[in-house]
Amino acid sequence: MKKLAIFGGIIILVFVLIFVLNDQKNKQALSDNPYDKKELRQSTIDLIKDPNYQNIILPDDLKKKIDSGEPVTAYFFSPECVHCQEMTPRLTPLAEENKVDIVKYNVLEYEQGWDDYLIEATPTTIYFEDGKEVARMTGAQPNENIQAFFDQVVLK
Repeated sequence: MKKLAIFGGIIILVFVLIFVLNDQKNKQALSDNPYDKKELRQSTIDLIKDPNYQNIILPDDLKKKIDSGEPVTAYFFSPECVHCQEMTPRLTPLAEENKVDIVKYNVLEYEQGWDDYLIEATPTTIYFEDGKEVARMTGAQPNENIQAFFDQVVLK
């Protein structure tokens, strides 16, 4: 019985240690996050340092950028979307190779994006010009389709 109590205490101690370390890691990540929120979902926190999920844009900033009339390529994603997890690591390097500046909008944290931009599924990439949507690409796409979107829409 004594051994069981010691074993149970060790297990509890390990779980407490894991919780404390995870909490410290999250606080560190949140200290310089690109979102204007202190409370983020864990899946978003996990992506803060990921190089594929940089260039985050906030809702008001995207609206201002679109309204200004300048060309904008916006990538709407959710950190919990398996299709986004598959496509983003391919999209980001292709965009860099083509010198396409893509702003990334997290619809998990800013749910109004679904309605504001009529997003039906993630990932969705939309190109805006002169304050209007010109074209969109929805769902995880093969590299050829991403390149074609850049060539035919963004870089034309």
